Amino acid sequence: MQIDILTIQPIAALIAGVLILVVPRILNYVVAIYLIVIGILGLVH
Repeated sequence: MQIDILTIQPIAALIAGVLILVVPRILNYVVAIYLIVIGILGLVH
């Protein structure tokens, strides 16, 4: 089963947005994790 990046990005953005609204201090971690995941997925493909 292959998960497409186009499917992951909107879901990740939605989760990140909710987390930032609930806990604003988590913004740095959410952005860092998102960038790392996108970078790894970009290198793998």
